[in-house]
Amino acid sequence: MRLLALFAVVAITVYIYSIRDRVEEFEAWGYPGVFFIALLANATVLLPAPGVALIYAMGGMLNPLGVGLAAGTGGTIGELSGYLAGFSGQAVVERTDMYNRIKPWVAKYGGWAILVLSAIPNPFFDVAGIAAGIAKMPLRTFLIFTWAGQFIKMTLFALAGHYSIALLENFIK
Repeated sequence: MRLLALFAVVAITVYIYSIRDRVEEFEAWGYPGVFFIALLANATVLLPAPGVALIYAMGGMLNPLGVGLAAGTGGTIGELSGYLAGFSGQAVVERTDMYNRIKPWVAKYGGWAILVLSAIPNPFFDVAGIAAGIAKMPLRTFLIFTWAGQFIKMTLFALAGHYSIALLENFIK
């Protein structure tokens, strides 16, 4: 089972990285497109994807709370890749400084550490997800706290996009 989880994580990461230039096509899909953008952007493990910039732009075109909800939900499902990498027991990040900094937070604060780390824009949340998987944090706990943090972050990006476009439109008039 762990080997299958590791294989799934590697396969998802390679696939998403290979289609990174086509992600903009999801914008035409509205809220389901926002969901898939966030899912794909967050499913990569340790490889950057352009998700938040697109969420910012979508916040200017759609209702920002709807964008936050769709992106937060998609992002949470995408973050399962890091959790599964840790759960598989095959995570190579266990020997890195970043992992050694984040692991005690996850061990001590559990879901609250996951919420904070997923709510702030940072490239290290994959490491937190891996730490949660290694610590065998219950999947339900991981998903609930990740969703809360993702919803906060994505809604703030969508609101920023919404208000900056409105401000720009008023400035031009």
